[in-house]
Amino acid sequence: MSPTDVVYRDRRHAGRMLAPSLTGYARRPDVIVLALPRGGVPVAYEVARALHAPLDVFLVRKLGVPGHEELAMGALASGGVKVLNPNVIHMLGIDEAAIEAEIRAEQAELDRREKLYREGLPPPEVKNRSVILVDDGLATGATMMAAVKALKVQQPARLVVAVPTASREVCEQLRSEADEVVCASMPDPLRSVGRWYEDFTQTDDDEVRALLAEARQFQPEADPRGNTR
Repeated sequence: MSPTDVVYRDRRHAGRMLAPSLTGYARRPDVIVLALPRGGVPVAYEVARALHAPLDVFLVRKLGVPGHEELAMGALASGGVKVLNPNVIHMLGIDEAAIEAEIRAEQAELDRREKLYREGLPPPEVKNRSVILVDDGLATGATMMAAVKALKVQQPARLVVAVPTASREVCEQLRSEADEVVCASMPDPLRSVGRWYEDFTQTDDDEVRALLAEARQFQPEADPRGNTR
């Protein structure tokens, strides 16, 4: 293990350690911090608090190839965004009925989580805003890549990926998609994200909801015109 490889106490400690790398976005009314649930929420909570920025979640559901669900043929994301990979679909000859069935199943789960986490509030507006997309770490980076592609459809002014720990290879791959990638620690080998946390207990729905509710109380809602409401 290199002296520069960081082991975090838990996800909130990781967020506090990550935040100083993002101080250029502090107190900017166009900035919003989006977490990938569930593990990304405690990290993003500390980042948002340090930057005095609003916090929300960005949900992504992989669309798996029927019979080979580990292989993605696309993704669904918050805000009604759908991204399909035509190369995979064409190569494997996946018919429209199978695609639609997978979309219906994953959309139902995405809607369930949206309702649970947002408690009736609409998805955040990201067009023309600076978005900081946060997770607790990146191993393969597949979920984060899907989130980045889905967010780009919504035309943010700037898209930043920020994580406490990740493999160097994945960080480099993401640089071709996001405007900025902040990987606070890039251990070699990474092996697993959980290895770099003393406490990597699974984040549950109740913790996600509690952190989002607390963030709504102390963080102003910002908009891209530079006003704080």
